[in-house]
Amino acid sequence: MTAASQDPTPPTPPNLAHQRDRLATLVAIPVTPFTPDGAVDWDGHAAVLRRLVEHGVQAVTPNGNTGEFHTLGDAERRRAVESAVAAVDGQAEVVAGVGLDLAGAVDAAGHAARAGASALMIHQPVHPYRSAEGWIEYHRAIADTVPGLGIVLYVRDARISGEHIATLAGHSPNVIGVKYAVPDSVSFASVARDAGLDAFAWIAGLAELSAPGCFAVGATGFTSGLVNVAPRLSLAMLDALRGGDFAKAMLLWETVREFEELRGADAGADNVSVVKEALAQLGIIDRHVRPPSRSLPQPLRDRIGAVLDQWRAGGWL
Repeated sequence: MTAASQDPTPPTPPNLAHQRDRLATLVAIPVTPFTPDGAVDWDGHAAVLRRLVEHGVQAVTPNGNTGEFHTLGDAERRRAVESAVAAVDGQAEVVAGVGLDLAGAVDAAGHAARAGASALMIHQPVHPYRSAEGWIEYHRAIADTVPGLGIVLYVRDARISGEHIATLAGHSPNVIGVKYAVPDSVSFASVARDAGLDAFAWIAGLAELSAPGCFAVGATGFTSGLVNVAPRLSLAMLDALRGGDFAKAMLLWETVREFEELRGADAGADNVSVVKEALAQLGIIDRHVRPPSRSLPQPLRDRIGAVLDQWRAGGWL
């Protein structure tokens, strides 16, 4: 018998249950554009967000990893939430990313609520020594600060079990979603069922390449950085997966494969650089990133340009 069946998760408040259902979608992780001198390009940031919602994206996460969360200062992270709320203008859920030290995450959660975000995504704690009990307490302390906001857990650690998630939600009923980014569909299926398949929005956290496998075992949404570049392509995959058309989803998988593999190479070293390079070639923002990311060498830029040409020919751009 699973922990979830021994100690069922309390019912989710009706307003948060509605928000949980809204998260069963494509969750875009917008980039944070920079100027050549390294400052945030806030006009570019708003343009990226507006472009996403104009194409029909219904949830965005400012301060996600594709947004270079770990390179931003506190004031920049706060303004990124404010910028996203203003840019989407009620047309999408704003799921603000928070994390790092606990006190800072609690402060950021309160600011996100005041700024108009509808939910939080809590980054996996970066502390090198994490216990299961400490993981639960870290998330509980943040979630309980903003009981009216939905909480999405960002799980990248295979040691986090369905029992841990169910225990946390038993303390904090505003925990309504899990962005699961462990690269193992068996773990995804097991954790989701042990925590409660219907109790949370289960979001495939490793983007388009992981989405078909995760949808096959219970996911109802997926995250995407690629959507910054080709919203039609990412949304077409969402439609195919929602309709159970896995053959079409896999054709789209093949279409995005090279781009996503470039992002994932060398443990994701160029994850953001690839997206920004594509956006620069499309004339949307500059390609600049902050260390420890890098500007791409010309051969990689050329490969990205070839992918964009293929997408244009296919009608995705």
